[in-house]
Amino acid sequence: MSLSELIVERKLIICVGSGGVGKTTTAAAIALRAAQEGRRVLVLTIDPAKRLANSLGLKRFGNDETRIDLSALEDSDFGGLGDSGGLGDSGGLGETGEGGGELWAMMLDNRRTFDELIGRLAPDEATRDRILSNRIYRATADNISGSQDYMATEKLYDVVGSDRYDLVVLDTPPVKNALDFLEAPGRLARFLDRRVMKWFLTPYDEKRVFGRLLLGTSSVVFRLLGYIFGREFLAELSEYFMAFRDLYDGFRERHEAVVEMFRARSTAFVIVCAPNAASLDVARFFLRELRQRGMPNPGVIINQRHITLGREIAPGEVLESSLTQVRDVSSQTVRSLLARLGAAHRRLRELSTHEEKLIRMVTAQLGPRQALWSVPRLLREVHDLPSLQLVGNHLFDD
Repeated sequence: MSLSELIVERKLIICVGSGGVGKTTTAAAIALRAAQEGRRVLVLTIDPAKRLANSLGLKRFGNDETRIDLSALEDSDFGGLGDSGGLGDSGGLGETGEGGGELWAMMLDNRRTFDELIGRLAPDEATRDRILSNRIYRATADNISGSQDYMATEKLYDVVGSDRYDLVVLDTPPVKNALDFLEAPGRLARFLDRRVMKWFLTPYDEKRVFGRLLLGTSSVVFRLLGYIFGREFLAELSEYFMAFRDLYDGFRERHEAVVEMFRARSTAFVIVCAPNAASLDVARFFLRELRQRGMPNPGVIINQRHITLGREIAPGEVLESSLTQVRDVSSQTVRSLLARLGAAHRRLRELSTHEEKLIRMVTAQLGPRQALWSVPRLLREVHDLPSLQLVGNHLFDD
């Protein structure tokens, strides 16, 4: 399947890979091309450096969907590098793409996402307010919501399930462990496992926070905690777990739904990597893991490649006509220039050959229905819509 077919046939595209390889830029370029092809698209990022905001020419960015004004592309050459794109007005009235599509963007606010999740899963307003106002929740929520990959899966589930968009493109966070994102959906469900909850709640009568202490190891631990932190702390801790107990089924169901969404035919995991050994090792790891987990992976994007024609080029022959027009330059200067150009070209060919050898190790692991796409290293930083379009041209135009 080509990338052009992918953005038409899939509802969710997830860009995975190591950090610093251009996942943010790739996700934005894919989303931009889909919008130009007439689709209503959301690109979602949880990158704290806000590189996607810069790529889209945005000064404001947050947890709310923001419509991107695509009019900057109308005055630029196709694939050229023009002025930066801008943000639509506060009413979200940005320009549409060439095919009538729309491009929206969102940067995840982890804490707000977690609070909204509690509000949706709580059985009633009283339970929601009791959790949100609990001091233990406020203290632990920052750590839980700080797990970017987990919050990404929760927000992703909501926006995909809303059916507001034809396509959602996710830029996943840089990971220390490549499995973090794939295992993120079940993290809170495991934290709220009934056996864990029972251990914390056993010391107390369920009808009264400070009821009769029961026998058992946890009772001893809780009594010790009571001496250290006081009864008020234990009361809030017990209320915290009692309130979350009512949410367990909701978290478990969402976990199962997210995993099912990851495995659906309407989803595609696209691996993005750079042509170096460390990044390609992560790409090979993702190829194996996605295959074992039954998650659809149409292929790998190699970003920032040094691409040459692979042939010897003599600078003197290429520049012969230009050199004849040079005036007031010594022959020694010309020879020095040609020698440096020749050396630079040989180094570039050697680098390209080295990258090709590394890439072949990834190509060997591709299945018959998987593809390899490449984007050359560009001369400029990708910081606006026209330059994003240029990246898209390399990706989509064979």
